[in-house]
Amino acid sequence: MVILGLLLIGAGAIAILSALFVSEGRGELLGIDMPILAVFLVGVGAGAAILWGYTILKYGAKRELRARRERKELNELSAKLEKADEDRKRDDESL
Repeated sequence: MVILGLLLIGAGAIAILSALFVSEGRGELLGIDMPILAVFLVGVGAGAAILWGYTILKYGAKRELRARRERKELNELSAKLEKADEDRKRDDESL
């Protein structure tokens, strides 16, 4: 998720930067002659891709953090359970 978000942000940024350097009176984007409306729509799409990429990046980071916390908590609970089992076995053997 994080990688997809970064890729979308990068693609959008490249499209916007290439549209900024369009020569006067010509609609050229990455070496392709295009109508000005098409260049504008590419810019809108690039902005949407950046926002979408940021949203995916944020969601993926939150999800990874939550999973990491849950893993840590499960490991702690597992260690407590193993310790309790060992204590119970020792108590059973001593009887």
